[in-house]
Amino acid sequence: MSLIAGKKVALLWGGPGSERLVSQKTGEGVATALRALGAEVVEVDVTGPDFTLPDGIFIAVNMIHGTFGEDGALQAILEARGVAYTGEDAATSRVTFDKELTKECFVKAGVPTPLSQSFRLDGTDKLQLDLPVVVKPPREGSSVGVHICRTAAEFEAAIEDARKFGSSTLVEEFIEGRELTVGILGDQVLPIIRIMPVDGFYDMSNKYPWLTGSGKSEYQCPAELPAEVTSAVQAAALAAFKSAGCKVYARVDVMLRERDMKPYVLEINTIPGMTPTSLLPKACNAVGISYEQLCESIIQLSLQART
Repeated sequence: MSLIAGKKVALLWGGPGSERLVSQKTGEGVATALRALGAEVVEVDVTGPDFTLPDGIFIAVNMIHGTFGEDGALQAILEARGVAYTGEDAATSRVTFDKELTKECFVKAGVPTPLSQSFRLDGTDKLQLDLPVVVKPPREGSSVGVHICRTAAEFEAAIEDARKFGSSTLVEEFIEGRELTVGILGDQVLPIIRIMPVDGFYDMSNKYPWLTGSGKSEYQCPAELPAEVTSAVQAAALAAFKSAGCKVYARVDVMLRERDMKPYVLEINTIPGMTPTSLLPKACNAVGISYEQLCESIIQLSLQART
């Protein structure tokens, strides 16, 4: 019998951030799965901090991607209210959502990661890395605002765009190679997925073509890699997960440098997508974990992490 059978579960979806529509799609799938597990599901469309939860809930299932849902803000509110919830705690979420803070964890723990610099946008900083580089907002998800810059002109345009997201941005060494992602459930490292965008890189359009009306990506799961490379990638992903204090679940994005097949960890997604095209469910399916079992595992691991 499912641990949530007969229990009232609040499903939190939406959020005020740029990934609201993706979260809505995730929420649809998770709600169906939770009901199949026998839970009484109350869907809560969260648009900001003043949301209302029903009385007597067993746990709040947080499926809000990006700003507010993934950055520790929602977690802090739930902790203050004494409500059990899924995913990482507020402190860990604050770190993993901030790419600069996550990078510090990687470096301290010896996790392989691209060279980078925090670049102030007031005109006082100079680029310290050689082109090509990647410019990315430190506190956005789903590749929002990410630019690959191969020329000085592209870099200047990316810096101008970065001003929409804050007073500084992260500039990172560009790793030429294969885009990989690794799902982690507790201590279980899932099969590696290779991401192959048909055009460009794995941006919002290529991640969610159903949302943008354009873009397309192909996937290989498990990724076809030599055994020793598979082990190295999975080890790097798990080390990154632990370095940031994660205990529940996440999807770790990795670049595999083509010239020497060395993995470089980019970031950690602590509330990865759970839409029909999302990658964590794909990886689970490859080892016989159904969508419903994945949802229940997230709840179980979350409760264990709080004990």
